[in-house]
Amino acid sequence: MVRGFDVNQRMEHYHVSGLSMTMIRNGQIHKTETYGVLEVGTSTLVDQQTLFHACSISKFVSTMLVMKLASQGILDLDEDVNNRLTSWKVPHNTYTQAYKVTLRNLLSHQAGIIDPENSFTELDPNTSIPIMMNLLTGNTPNCKESIIVKYEPGSEFHYSDAGFCIIQQLVEDVTGKPYDVTLDEHLFKPLQMSNSTILTSIPSGNSDGLASGHHRNGDVVDGKYTIYPYPAAAGLWSTSTDLARLVIEFMDSIRGQSKIGISEKYAKEMITSQGCREWTGLGVFLEGKGQDLEISSLGWGVGYQCMIVANPYVETATVIMTNTDTGVHQLEGLIGEIIRSESEVRF
Repeated sequence: MVRGFDVNQRMEHYHVSGLSMTMIRNGQIHKTETYGVLEVGTSTLVDQQTLFHACSISKFVSTMLVMKLASQGILDLDEDVNNRLTSWKVPHNTYTQAYKVTLRNLLSHQAGIIDPENSFTELDPNTSIPIMMNLLTGNTPNCKESIIVKYEPGSEFHYSDAGFCIIQQLVEDVTGKPYDVTLDEHLFKPLQMSNSTILTSIPSGNSDGLASGHHRNGDVVDGKYTIYPYPAAAGLWSTSTDLARLVIEFMDSIRGQSKIGISEKYAKEMITSQGCREWTGLGVFLEGKGQDLEISSLGWGVGYQCMIVANPYVETATVIMTNTDTGVHQLEGLIGEIIRSESEVRF
């Protein structure tokens, strides 16, 4: 357990039903701890194989995939994405005349894309899964407005799910394969992330290992599981242990010791300040510099919250996943309390 910290008591305080966390020390998995149940009112305990919704931590995973493909010369961070997109193109307008949309500014949320209001919500179980091209053209209930560039790329920061949908379409166009297949081939299988998957719908009769989502008052969300049918942006379900394996690969890559072929150059691009915001890397957020650099990736959706915090040069990290949306920022709730407690133990 976390030293000097009663996790179960704090979970009860925040109405958090289930939690899994994995700590990395000296570049290796130090320990994994699990608490609570998959669903309030039941007795099935969270274990190391329980899948939680990773929500926007999917963006960190997607960025690692992009870095792998860039290391192989399949993708170019600074090329106009329209050069390689085939099934859909970013519409040209006055904002794209001087500066083009690139993977670099998409990954750093500075591509000129602003998500339409009330878009990229959870999947309505009574509607079909949106086709990415239809979503980008504004022809789905999840996005009713065509995705266009709304400011000069590189000049502003706007957190964007649509930007990662463009990345997904680009990866699918370039590889000729569904996004989840490419993830599996390049990340999940070689890193032995056997409990990681993309869900765009709940498998019929195969949801025993999934943690049900809960609201801030502890009630189960409608339908038990929240699905975001945008794999690159928010489609990942995983375990804290699997995500820790990816974090270790990330830290190894920075030292030029990738297991899967991510070059040191591209790994370091992820932790380099990008464009107009010094706290924005590629697919991660940055705090501090040099040996004190800390990166974070946050996931927050209906019924779920999670967070990765890592010090890549010190080779320490904490991955926390929960099946409850506490209604406050991760650092203001249970996750923040645990991370601060862990920091005190480390330092």
